[in-house]
Amino acid sequence: QVQLVESGGGLVQAGGSLRLSCAASGRTFNSYTMGWFRQAPGREREFVAAISWSGGTTDYAASVKGRFTISRDNAKNTLYLQMNSLAPEDTAVYYCAATTTRLRLIKASDSDYWGQGTQVTVSS
Repeated sequence: QVQLVESGGGLVQAGGSLRLSCAASGRTFNSYTMGWFRQAPGREREFVAAISWSGGTTDYAASVKGRFTISRDNAKNTLYLQMNSLAPEDTAVYYCAATTTRLRLIKASDSDYWGQGTQVTVSS
């Protein structure tokens, strides 16, 4: 079983930055493909970014590419999402996701595990 706990959300002005963290349990964290998704009110959960077990491969949604950076520290069992140049349309609950069975994580249905989510609100 894998448990994921997000932190780092909050309220920020447009143009600002936040860094989300996701602490994961499990002795084999360095074998998980990890990712971030987000869900705004009234909308489906959407892919934001993902990273391979080694950190050598990353994927980004077009809407965040160049502004967000996903990374991981396998020694600390922690996943990160650095978010820069935030805009009001980035407002959502951000979820950490993990799969132990797939090499890529680009759809919500790819994830085997979810965190509880952390709210990010960007004011204009």
